[in-house]
Amino acid sequence: MGIYVVDSNFFIQAHRSVYPLDIAVGFWEKVKQLAHDGKIISIDKVKNEIYPNGDLLSNWCKDNLPKNFFRDTTEVLTAYAQIVNWIESKRTHYSPAAITEFLGEDEADAWLIAYALTNSVTIITHEVSDPSSKRRIKIPDVCLPRGVRFINTIDMFRELGERF
Repeated sequence: MGIYVVDSNFFIQAHRSVYPLDIAVGFWEKVKQLAHDGKIISIDKVKNEIYPNGDLLSNWCKDNLPKNFFRDTTEVLTAYAQIVNWIESKRTHYSPAAITEFLGEDEADAWLIAYALTNSVTIITHEVSDPSSKRRIKIPDVCLPRGVRFINTIDMFRELGERF
């Protein structure tokens, strides 16, 4: 099993649609427990996607996640450079806008993959592979050629044997 590193959409989709903070209290208590047990972590770039919103979700994260939950990505620069080079080699497939978005300064996806690659952790994301997509680069399509493992939230809970 190991450690799981969660994408922004782990939090955002749960909060906005599937597990609202005011209704699915058990889900959020389980997330808090897993975070404090060190079973799930994330990266600083994900924090930067969530915290500026100043909404209920960002406040929940500030109040409930351990201080070391969002890991520093400066240690993964070599892996990030490999991902950038691979993306650049795909310019004939992906649109310039897709590449610009994926490699954007405020975009966490490439850094998340670099972190997983460097630390041999599994990414938790709701993105689904779509290799024919030219307008958007999906996390799974960058993970697959690198052998980086990714699963969704429910599969993570099943692997951990967690219920809520």
